Amino acid sequence: MRRISLEQLLLRREDHSYGQQYRYVMELIGQGKIKPLKASGINGKKPALYREYWLIEPKKDYGGYVEELKYGLHPRISLDYYLAHPKSYEKEREWVILLSDYLKYKSGSLVYKVSVNERSFEIWGREKFLSQGEGKSVLKHCGIERASLNIYGTSEPLAYYSRTRETPQNMVILENKDTFYSMRRYLLDGNEKIFGISVGTLIYGAGKGILKRFEDFSICVEPDITDKSNRIYYFGDLDYEGIGIYEHLSSLFGQEWKITPFAGAYDRMLKKAGKIGTERLPNMKERQNRNLCGEFFAYFPKELTDKMKAVIESGKYIPQEILNISDFCDEV
Repeated sequence: MRRISLEQLLLRREDHSYGQQYRYVMELIGQGKIKPLKASGINGKKPALYREYWLIEPKKDYGGYVEELKYGLHPRISLDYYLAHPKSYEKEREWVILLSDYLKYKSGSLVYKVSVNERSFEIWGREKFLSQGEGKSVLKHCGIERASLNIYGTSEPLAYYSRTRETPQNMVILENKDTFYSMRRYLLDGNEKIFGISVGTLIYGAGKGILKRFEDFSICVEPDITDKSNRIYYFGDLDYEGIGIYEHLSSLFGQEWKITPFAGAYDRMLKKAGKIGTERLPNMKERQNRNLCGEFFAYFPKELTDKMKAVIESGKYIPQEILNISDFCDEV
């Protein structure tokens, strides 16, 4: 309902007598078109009229939409929400019908896994409908799960370098860009081993970006890289955030891929930091999440674990950049 003043209500009847104006207002009340707002007070005339009224919108007949819902849509579309909210169906009807028609006549395309934007355009003719538009609400109201559309999200492409296509091979995810480029150059120079293990592929993680980008790992790299016999290592900054990225990555994808810390790299970091001196290490960034589950440290001997904990618990950290191309060989 919308409020309207008596003056607005009588705007086109200013030249009528007060008696005619009064009868007009009473007729509107009798027809259920307006309702007096008693709190507004009366106008002081006889017979009195209230100063403000509620405009009552006529109830719309949604009978035609109800028939369409019951008999016109694909059976996979749930009717519960729209039957209870016909006004929402009126608003979203165009999109619901397009979805229904797709399920009726083109559902065979669902056997192909495609990107969110590609499927969105295929169904609604708008590539961003599912990701940015009303698509999420429409799917929810229709009782259709996004997963049933056989779609995948696309993040920024995963940056990686492969020295070989042989399988099985060792792959290393690197948190930072500098280390990725240094190790890549080291391998391009004809070297095969880094810290004692043969490395076939380097993957640039981009910090926490790896958590999103790794979702698309199986669809954005060659089959030899996704071979289940391959082994994946992780190497990042030695601080709470870097360790947390590893533990989060492992928890998200551990059932599909076994990801372990690159122990040789962390050992070399500590040895080099020991020569520099802990007091000369940079201070850790503030507000890092210190809640670690402990999985990271489980891959190291106690002596090495104690040294790593001593560094981070002192408020210092060791960046990956402590190592450069001269450090990657087997010898210390």
